[in-house]
Amino acid sequence: MQHSATSKEFIKGDEIEWEIVGEGIKRKILAYDDKVMLVNVYFEKGGIGALHDHYHSQVTYVASGKFDVTISGKTETLKEGDSFYIPPHAVHGVVCLESGMLTDVFSPVREDFLKA
Repeated sequence: MQHSATSKEFIKGDEIEWEIVGEGIKRKILAYDDKVMLVNVYFEKGGIGALHDHYHSQVTYVASGKFDVTISGKTETLKEGDSFYIPPHAVHGVVCLESGMLTDVFSPVREDFLKA
């Protein structure tokens, strides 16, 4: 993982490298402890966050762009300023309609993200 923040309490986004996680998708792990994690995920237009599930609770804020968001078989189009909640084990994914960024909060920490 390329987390280079010098302080656990104060994280400067410009000091963290983007990690490529898929075609047209990159992320920055910003802040975390064992109970919560904050992550920015940038999508180019057409980028797909494939359907998946995990045991974590997740809330996501659409910081910019436009996305088709699918949660448990239901799809809605969300844009900058919108947000969504994904309960544990719900199958979910996104398709980026206009390039932008999602800000994800996970509880507990996504330990699988830290093993990269």
